[in-house]
Amino acid sequence: MRKSIDGLVMLVTEFGELPTSGSLFVFCNRKRDKLKILMWDRNGFCLWYKRLERERFRLSYAPSGSIQITPQQLRWLLDGLDYTKLQGHKSVTYSAFY
Repeated sequence: MRKSIDGLVMLVTEFGELPTSGSLFVFCNRKRDKLKILMWDRNGFCLWYKRLERERFRLSYAPSGSIQITPQQLRWLLDGLDYTKLQGHKSVTYSAFY
């Protein structure tokens, strides 16, 4: 967790992503007690840092090194919930209304 904004931007580009895409990029340390979230905001990068004092983030790792989660799953992760076991209601779409 020593990397600052420039180092994290380089990691994002190594994964083939565009750091200025508007996506949030979440990085976690090995002990899973610290998170950094990198985001592009119109004219510069924002970096959020969260450190847990007693607990661990419930984060699953992918063999590729990156995963995609929804905004709701990110909120669950930050709240300490296991986002892989929680599911919200399914989306409903209609083709016709009465």
